[in-house]
Amino acid sequence: MFIWDFTANLVMDTITDWIYGQLIGFLGNFFAEMGNMGVELFEMSWVQSIVQFFSQLAWALFGVSIVVASFDCGLEYSAGRGNIRQTALNILKGFLACSLFTTVPVRLYALSVSLQGSLTAGLTGYGTSIGDVATEIVTELSTVESLGDLTTGSFMGFGSITSPVMYLFCIILMAYAVIKVFFANLKRGGILLIQIAVGSLYMFSIPRGYIDGFVQWVKQVIGLCLTAFLQATILVAGLMVFKDHALLGLGLMLSAGEVPRIAGAFGLDTTTKANIMSAVYTAQAAVNTTQTVVKAVAK
Repeated sequence: MFIWDFTANLVMDTITDWIYGQLIGFLGNFFAEMGNMGVELFEMSWVQSIVQFFSQLAWALFGVSIVVASFDCGLEYSAGRGNIRQTALNILKGFLACSLFTTVPVRLYALSVSLQGSLTAGLTGYGTSIGDVATEIVTELSTVESLGDLTTGSFMGFGSITSPVMYLFCIILMAYAVIKVFFANLKRGGILLIQIAVGSLYMFSIPRGYIDGFVQWVKQVIGLCLTAFLQATILVAGLMVFKDHALLGLGLMLSAGEVPRIAGAFGLDTTTKANIMSAVYTAQAAVNTTQTVVKAVAK
């Protein structure tokens, strides 16, 4: 009976770990499905109409910019400083940007969501059957050589923590981390749509050689996709560590909310405030330059 108690503990612990992994895997899969909802947003007809409108706007700005860049190149060439090769290269960059700025962000976001779902499924063992668990139990029992191998660790990784206040505190922090990532995933598809709309306003600057604003826009799109991948992955990893090391798992879960701030420190800012203001200045410059060209042609 003494040996049977230890064996039953090992079996129950393995089953409990499997159930816990399935629950956490469900949460990771839920975040992946939320990310797929952001991807599916761009399959709606009215969203496609909005994207098409800004695509046409980008091509219109690109056409005006080609005329302005040609005037600038002609004026500089008459003064002996013109560079036709660089102007042609800038126009080629603008053509590629206009062709890809509505499709590449969506494909990159879909790839990050797919990778996040696959990685979290691998971390948690989500989708494994009870038969696989039974095989694992038999394998573990076959490797047992002494009673010491059958001893188990502490409950849920709390170790010597016995205070109910500490239990409640850990549960509150865990819920806070999950809810924070939940709302971040909920709005990410809309943010990507805003970024695509704002990106169209940069197409006036690229053929003229001013690409700093567009490069920052590209960094924001990459930061958004990187955040979508890392936040849910680190949260699920923290939840998996939580059952063995509670405080370490809480640290991982809380660090998931810091991913946007850390990405911003390295130039991958995921906010849209600076991006929108830069695009507004670009649009104002486009209007002013167009008015100047029209007045010059009229004279």
